[in-house]
Amino acid sequence: MSIVIITGSSGLVGSEAVNFFCDKGFDVIGIDNNFRKFFFGEDSSTHKIKNKIKKRNKNFKHIDLDIRNLDGLTKIFKKYKKKISLIIHCAAQPSHDYAKNNLFLDFDINAKGTLNLLDLTKKNCPEAVFIFMSTNKVYGDNPNKLPLIEKKKRWEIKKNHRYNSGIDETMSIDNCTHSFFGTSKSYADLIVQEYGKNVGLKTVCFRAGCITGPNHSGAKLHGFLSYLVKASLKKKSYSLIGYKGKQVRDNIHSNDLVSCFWEYYKKPRKGEVYNTGGGRFSNCSIMEALDFVEKFKKIKIKRKILGKNRIGDHIWYVTSMKKFKKHYPNWKQKYSTKKILKELIGVFSA
Repeated sequence: MSIVIITGSSGLVGSEAVNFFCDKGFDVIGIDNNFRKFFFGEDSSTHKIKNKIKKRNKNFKHIDLDIRNLDGLTKIFKKYKKKISLIIHCAAQPSHDYAKNNLFLDFDINAKGTLNLLDLTKKNCPEAVFIFMSTNKVYGDNPNKLPLIEKKKRWEIKKNHRYNSGIDETMSIDNCTHSFFGTSKSYADLIVQEYGKNVGLKTVCFRAGCITGPNHSGAKLHGFLSYLVKASLKKKSYSLIGYKGKQVRDNIHSNDLVSCFWEYYKKPRKGEVYNTGGGRFSNCSIMEALDFVEKFKKIKIKRKILGKNRIGDHIWYVTSMKKFKKHYPNWKQKYSTKKILKELIGVFSA
């Protein structure tokens, strides 16, 4: 059976991908070094998830390795060579706040780590499919320049605007303020495209918004809905940073996202880019999410509104997946924001 390499295999998307492709009968090699514990502290350790997926999947092998370690990666790629049919690159430094105080480390992981994997793919398994977990933060604060309307609980875009059904891939990534995290991921996004367009690899960037699911640890600096639910249930309080808590995020479940990977793997294209998110099917403001948790759990959550927003933070972001659905019409989205919140409430209540 062909081999799938998954980086960040103990994280939210990576662990979902491990289970999915193991169930499909692939031999899966997971690369992860639990760097989230270093970034965000003990509560964000992926050790439990690693043990969980190792126990669940007999055809899974975990390798403790940093994607900056080119020698270590080279040994893996040289060992399996053309047996590798798919690389899913999820490993990253994922926090805006952490990036701005650790610029070189952030760039080394997000940019150079991605380049390491691309070049090893080119040299050892050029027919393999390369899936990169990118981000909507490559668009910087360009979404904030849209004609937005402030409503009671959320911001919205004008109904007659071309992005009313969601932001698509035509939005520019230039002439805007990126967070430093967005900058390092933008480099990775562009080099992944270039290895597709220029070198001829089967590469794709999935530019995702907020991703969530039951394996999300819910770190304060990373993990919108999971941390919101976790903090609301445990502390009965939540801090809203900027935009009066009315900023809108769309939310895609990790299972829905990994099913996108599967559709692309079966019919890959070269140097492709897809905006990926909950879209109009699954989105909410922070205020709306808190309202739902309060109503569902019959609790009162203390809300502290902090005035200053994060640099480059989006006021309103809803994804258009029109392009992906056109290319892959068999893909179906299953998880709405309400369904996701109910699942997370169950996880953190337990």
